[in-house]
Amino acid sequence: MKVDVIYALPHDQHRISVDLEPGATVEDAIHQSRILEQFPEIDLDRNKVGIFAKLVPLGHQLREGDRVEIYRPLQRKRDARAVEEKRARIRARKEERKEKQP
Repeated sequence: MKVDVIYALPHDQHRISVDLEPGATVEDAIHQSRILEQFPEIDLDRNKVGIFAKLVPLGHQLREGDRVEIYRPLQRKRDARAVEEKRARIRARKEERKEKQP
């Protein structure tokens, strides 16, 4: 059976097609693709995996044509001003609730 293993970086996507025996798992596909050798930052204990954008465990059995996706943690830039504004809104809501209580 043929499946694709995908790993996307911010400006680049890597697709490796592999042929597997029936009953192969997501982890089997990842190891056979050798993508872990190309991208040592991938840690299967931390990175989540999925098939067509649906999270699955590493032991999930694959079907013909599946697209195994390795997800990397997204780096969110935290804007200090936005964080403080959100905290202020939360505090204001808490104060409103206190005032409404009898």
